[in-house]
Amino acid sequence: MGAFEGQGVVVTGAGGGIGAALAERFAAEGARVAVNDLDPARTAEVAGRLGAVPLPGDASAIAGAALEALGTVDVYCANAGLASPGDAFADEDVWAAAWDTNVMAHVRAARTLLPHWLERGAGRFVSTVSAAGLLTMIGAAPYSVTKHGALAFAEWLSLTYRHRGLDVHAICPQGVRTDMLTAAGSAGELVLAPTAIEPGDVADALFTGMAEGRFLILPHPEVAGYYATRASDPDRWLGSMNHLQRKWEGA
Repeated sequence: MGAFEGQGVVVTGAGGGIGAALAERFAAEGARVAVNDLDPARTAEVAGRLGAVPLPGDASAIAGAALEALGTVDVYCANAGLASPGDAFADEDVWAAAWDTNVMAHVRAARTLLPHWLERGAGRFVSTVSAAGLLTMIGAAPYSVTKHGALAFAEWLSLTYRHRGLDVHAICPQGVRTDMLTAAGSAGELVLAPTAIEPGDVADALFTGMAEGRFLILPHPEVAGYYATRASDPDRWLGSMNHLQRKWEGA
């Protein structure tokens, strides 16, 4: 019997990449899984392969439908993300879309599910944040800023409700071999591709972290050192990142 036998699990952005890997792992552990993706065909394919419930559509409004489909939601994986490139001059709609998908979708899911979790005294919220939420990402201001927001919301959930039975985990990988890495273009090739891992490695890191009761899940362990340097010596860290920025601009 798996660790999540019979539990209701929702994974957004599960049409491929990290989301599909998470859905596969939860299904293998005996969970009743609902998979969500904007692409109906990809949603149907993953759901059919796993014997899961397909919930195609916008991840920002999927929690209620998941509750209805599964009866109970024990684990919610807010995995759908928008990798928005651009600088401070990116269009307003680019910023708005990144904020809606990378932050407000998490807030809306929590609004729907928290009353049930707090009444039961148990629940689990998994946020796929990215190392960009701990650090930053060159060439992607909307993505970096909103991933910081996703991390901040996950932290707030954890510190506010952990004594009432809510477990929160923030997954913060660097490069992962997915469509999102491809979409990162030359910046992704420079910063992320050299140490990129497989989506299944991210799922393994999450399950290890959940078993150990850890909030911060680092599939790339070296990120902990970067994060510590950023906090203890921000000027040194910013100088190093600016060096990468100049290298990227000269590429």
